[in-house]
Amino acid sequence: MKVNGTLMNYYFHCKRQCWLHGNRINLEDNSEDVRIGKSIHEIKQQEKKDTEISIDNIKIDKISGEYLIEIKKSDADVEAAKWQLLFYLKILREKGIQKKGKLEFIEKNKTKNTIYIELDNDKAAELEKTEKEIEHLLSQEDVPTITKKGKCKKCAYYEYCYI
Repeated sequence: MKVNGTLMNYYFHCKRQCWLHGNRINLEDNSEDVRIGKSIHEIKQQEKKDTEISIDNIKIDKISGEYLIEIKKSDADVEAAKWQLLFYLKILREKGIQKKGKLEFIEKNKTKNTIYIELDNDKAAELEKTEKEIEHLLSQEDVPTITKKGKCKKCAYYEYCYI
Protein backbone atom coordinates (compact mmCIF):
# COMPACT_ATOMS: atom_id res chain seq x y z
CA MET A 1 0.00 0.00 0.00
CA LYS A 2 1.32 3.44 -0.91
CA VAL A 3 1.74 5.83 2.02
CA ASN A 4 -1.19 8.23 2.33
CA GLY A 5 -2.32 10.82 4.86
CA THR A 6 -4.25 8.34 6.97
CA LEU A 7 -1.24 6.05 7.31
CA MET A 8 0.97 9.03 8.18
CA ASN A 9 -1.49 10.05 10.89
CA TYR A 10 -1.81 6.51 12.24
CA TYR A 11 1.98 6.03 12.27
CA PHE A 12 2.37 8.92 14.69
CA HIS A 13 -0.75 7.93 16.63
CA CYS A 14 -0.13 4.18 16.94
CA LYS A 15 2.19 1.90 14.93
CA ARG A 16 -0.16 -1.05 15.45
CA GLN A 17 -3.13 0.91 14.06
CA CYS A 18 -0.96 1.96 11.10
CA TRP A 19 0.04 -1.66 10.40
CA LEU A 20 -3.53 -2.96 10.68
CA HIS A 21 -4.98 -0.28 8.41
CA GLY A 22 -2.08 -0.54 5.96
CA ASN A 23 -2.57 -4.29 5.75
CA ARG A 24 -6.24 -3.76 4.96
CA ILE A 25 -7.64 -4.86 8.29
CA ASN A 26 -10.32 -2.21 8.48
CA LEU A 27 -12.50 -2.01 11.55
CA GLU A 28 -13.29 1.68 11.20
CA ASP A 29 -16.76 1.08 9.81
CA ASN A 30 -17.80 0.07 13.34
CA SER A 31 -16.38 3.20 15.01
CA GLU A 32 -18.72 5.97 16.13
CA ASP A 33 -15.83 8.50 16.14
CA VAL A 34 -14.93 7.61 12.55
CA ARG A 35 -18.58 7.98 11.50
CA ILE A 36 -18.74 11.41 13.17
CA GLY A 37 -15.54 12.48 11.40
CA LYS A 38 -16.93 11.38 8.04
CA SER A 39 -20.20 13.19 8.74
CA ILE A 40 -18.32 16.41 9.50
CA HIS A 41 -16.54 16.14 6.16
CA GLU A 42 -19.82 15.47 4.34
CA ILE A 43 -21.48 18.49 5.96
CA LYS A 44 -18.50 20.72 5.10
CA GLN A 45 -18.63 19.43 1.52
CA GLN A 46 -22.35 20.23 1.22
CA GLU A 47 -21.81 23.75 2.59
CA LYS A 48 -19.17 24.56 0.01
CA LYS A 49 -18.70 22.69 -3.22
CA ASP A 50 -14.94 23.46 -3.36
CA THR A 51 -13.96 21.11 -0.52
CA GLU A 52 -12.19 17.75 -0.45
CA ILE A 53 -9.81 17.54 -3.36
CA SER A 54 -8.20 14.25 -4.40
CA ILE A 55 -4.60 14.37 -5.59
CA ASP A 56 -2.82 11.08 -6.22
CA ASN A 57 -3.52 8.97 -3.14
CA ILE A 58 -4.46 11.81 -0.76
CA LYS A 59 -7.68 13.67 -0.02
CA ILE A 60 -7.31 17.30 0.96
CA ASP A 61 -10.16 18.80 2.93
CA LYS A 62 -9.87 22.31 1.53
CA ILE A 63 -7.49 24.72 -0.22
CA SER A 64 -7.65 28.49 0.02
CA GLY A 65 -5.39 31.07 -1.59
CA GLU A 66 -2.71 30.73 1.07
CA TYR A 67 -3.58 27.55 2.96
CA LEU A 68 -4.14 23.84 2.69
CA ILE A 69 -6.75 23.22 5.38
CA GLU A 70 -7.20 19.94 7.23
CA ILE A 71 -10.34 19.61 9.36
CA LYS A 72 -10.33 17.29 12.37
CA LYS A 73 -13.15 16.30 14.69
CA SER A 74 -11.04 16.85 17.80
CA ASP A 75 -7.59 17.78 18.99
CA ALA A 76 -7.08 14.39 20.64
CA ASP A 77 -3.78 13.79 18.76
CA VAL A 78 -2.48 17.08 17.44
CA GLU A 79 0.98 15.70 16.65
CA ALA A 80 -0.40 12.99 14.35
CA ALA A 81 -2.67 15.55 12.64
CA LYS A 82 0.30 17.90 12.13
CA TRP A 83 2.35 15.22 10.39
CA GLN A 84 -0.61 14.27 8.19
CA LEU A 85 -0.94 17.91 7.14
CA LEU A 86 2.81 18.23 6.58
CA PHE A 87 2.62 15.14 4.35
CA TYR A 88 -0.10 16.81 2.28
CA LEU A 89 1.99 19.99 2.01
CA LYS A 90 4.92 17.88 0.79
CA ILE A 91 2.79 16.21 -1.90
CA LEU A 92 1.61 19.63 -3.09
CA ARG A 93 5.17 20.98 -3.05
CA GLU A 94 6.28 18.06 -5.25
CA LYS A 95 3.61 19.20 -7.73
CA GLY A 96 4.92 22.79 -7.66
CA ILE A 97 2.22 24.14 -5.34
CA GLN A 98 3.45 26.05 -2.29
CA LYS A 99 0.97 26.40 0.56
CA LYS A 100 0.99 26.88 4.30
CA GLY A 101 -1.01 24.50 6.45
CA LYS A 102 -3.97 25.11 8.71
CA LEU A 103 -5.44 22.54 11.10
CA GLU A 104 -8.99 23.29 12.19
CA PHE A 105 -10.55 21.42 15.10
CA ILE A 106 -14.33 21.15 15.39
CA GLU A 107 -14.20 20.01 19.05
CA LYS A 108 -11.47 21.75 21.01
CA ASN A 109 -10.11 20.20 24.21
CA LYS A 110 -6.54 21.32 24.85
CA THR A 111 -5.52 23.45 21.89
CA LYS A 112 -6.79 26.43 19.93
CA ASN A 113 -9.41 25.87 17.25
CA THR A 114 -6.78 26.50 14.57
CA ILE A 115 -3.07 25.67 14.33
CA TYR A 116 -0.84 27.01 11.53
CA ILE A 117 1.96 24.90 10.08
CA GLU A 118 4.68 25.42 7.49
CA LEU A 119 6.73 22.78 5.71
CA ASP A 120 10.45 23.52 5.92
CA ASN A 121 13.36 21.47 4.57
CA ASP A 122 13.98 19.73 7.91
CA LYS A 123 10.36 18.58 8.16
CA ALA A 124 10.40 17.49 4.50
CA ALA A 125 13.49 15.36 5.20
CA GLU A 126 11.80 13.89 8.29
CA LEU A 127 8.76 13.03 6.16
CA GLU A 128 10.95 11.19 3.64
CA LYS A 129 12.46 9.17 6.49
CA THR A 130 9.02 8.49 8.00
CA GLU A 131 7.58 7.32 4.67
CA LYS A 132 10.35 4.72 4.45
CA GLU A 133 9.68 3.68 8.06
CA ILE A 134 5.96 3.25 7.29
CA GLU A 135 6.73 1.18 4.18
CA HIS A 136 9.06 -0.99 6.26
CA LEU A 137 6.45 -1.32 9.03
CA LEU A 138 3.76 -2.39 6.56
CA SER A 139 6.06 -5.01 5.04
CA GLN A 140 6.52 -6.74 8.40
CA GLU A 141 4.78 -10.06 8.71
CA ASP A 142 3.70 -9.62 12.32
CA VAL A 143 1.46 -6.92 13.76
CA PRO A 144 3.27 -4.63 16.25
CA THR A 145 2.61 -5.27 19.92
CA ILE A 146 -0.08 -3.43 21.86
CA THR A 147 1.15 -0.22 23.51
CA LYS A 148 -1.67 0.10 26.12
CA LYS A 149 -2.41 3.81 26.24
CA GLY A 150 -5.47 5.72 27.40
CA LYS A 151 -6.30 6.69 23.84
CA CYS A 152 -6.80 3.00 22.96
CA LYS A 153 -10.35 2.96 24.38
CA LYS A 154 -11.61 5.30 21.64
CA CYS A 155 -9.77 3.53 18.82
CA ALA A 156 -11.68 1.70 16.10
CA TYR A 157 -9.30 -1.24 16.61
CA TYR A 158 -9.88 -1.50 20.37
CA GLU A 159 -11.85 -4.74 20.18
CA TYR A 160 -9.29 -6.29 17.82
CA CYS A 161 -6.47 -5.49 20.24
CA TYR A 162 -8.11 -6.17 23.61
CA ILE A 163 -11.07 -8.51 23.21
